[in-house]
Amino acid sequence: MTDFRQDKAIYVQIAEGICDDILSGHYGEDDRIPSVRELSVLLEVNTNTVVRTYDILTREGIIYTRRGMGFFVSPGARDAIIKERRARFMKEQLPDLFRQMKLLGIDIGTVDRLWEEST
Repeated sequence: MTDFRQDKAIYVQIAEGICDDILSGHYGEDDRIPSVRELSVLLEVNTNTVVRTYDILTREGIIYTRRGMGFFVSPGARDAIIKERRARFMKEQLPDLFRQMKLLGIDIGTVDRLWEEST
């Protein structure tokens, strides 16, 4: 059974997982992703949860459906995911990171050095 976090709706976590799979190259443009039924069995969740996930990803242009064939990754999905996640990171996470750095006396040079060492 998949362990889902309590701080976020399950359908959102599933959508993020599919987007992670697209970003990692597990799914490429026009690749078929699991059907609603396949994914609900795999993740041990209600089919309605997966339907909700796929509805969101379809509305966002990340996936599309081919009648009778299933769901597929939209062309440009990877770039769209990166664009959205970068914007969310800059707006939601970076300000808190900067605040913590100031509180802890961590300068950008230290972060830059650690960044270079990690890559």
